[in-house]
Amino acid sequence: MRNTTKITAAVLAAGALTLGLTACGSDKGSAGDKDGPLVVAATPTPQGAILDYVKKNLAKKAGLDLEVKEFTDYVTPNTAVQQGEVFANYFQHKPYLDDFNKKNKTDIVPVPGATVHLEPLGVYSKKIKKLDELKKGATVAVPNDTTNEARALKLLADNGVLKLKAGVGFTATPKDVVSNPLNLKFKELEAAQLPRSIDDVDAAVINGNYALEADLSPAKDAIVAEKAKGNPYGNFLAVKKGDENDPRVKKLAKLLTSPEVKKFIDEKYDGSIVAAF
Repeated sequence: MRNTTKITAAVLAAGALTLGLTACGSDKGSAGDKDGPLVVAATPTPQGAILDYVKKNLAKKAGLDLEVKEFTDYVTPNTAVQQGEVFANYFQHKPYLDDFNKKNKTDIVPVPGATVHLEPLGVYSKKIKKLDELKKGATVAVPNDTTNEARALKLLADNGVLKLKAGVGFTATPKDVVSNPLNLKFKELEAAQLPRSIDDVDAAVINGNYALEADLSPAKDAIVAEKAKGNPYGNFLAVKKGDENDPRVKKLAKLLTSPEVKKFIDEKYDGSIVAAF
């Protein structure tokens, strides 16, 4: 059994983040203790699995005491780092972190040299096998957080389904669609809910980690998926500003970008998750 603690989005919604972490045997003091274990928040797939591999196979030899706490949403891992409930997290890409820091007045930063992997965003459907089979008025589900929604719309635009306003960048919303020949309707959902929406929509644009949790392979099941080359959405290790040089963080950053981890990612995920180093 993994040495992890799952904390659901419902905990956050109930306003009980601190209580939930304390009840699981970790408190602010232990997580922030630089002489104690390095406590890292992560979403389960693939980040939790990658960290679990490091913990079981590489950490002891490197002199790193690693503790992993799993979260199932994209908010609490950052909140926990900011509040000192955990020391670091591994679940997000730079556009998402930039948007989160701006909206929440937090100061979380990437650890230099610790970008680990890319989770290709893909389009999935039980009703069509190619994008050109989408009918007029079809409904497409997309993530409702700012950066991943823009990412989903860009994927559709890159594949000729629609056109976006020039220069809209990482903050595109359906309002920035300037050409929509099929008059597609967009259903905006929390990213974690997207796999469950497939039966109710014509297509869904799903983040790689949530696709894998739903037994969907970006490499095999996606109608179209993002390309890895030049992609700005690599996932990295992150900490509160000022903690980048913590010796434990540096050790973990080195382990996460080691040849052993690259081999683990390549063999376990077979192209569904791509090493970014």
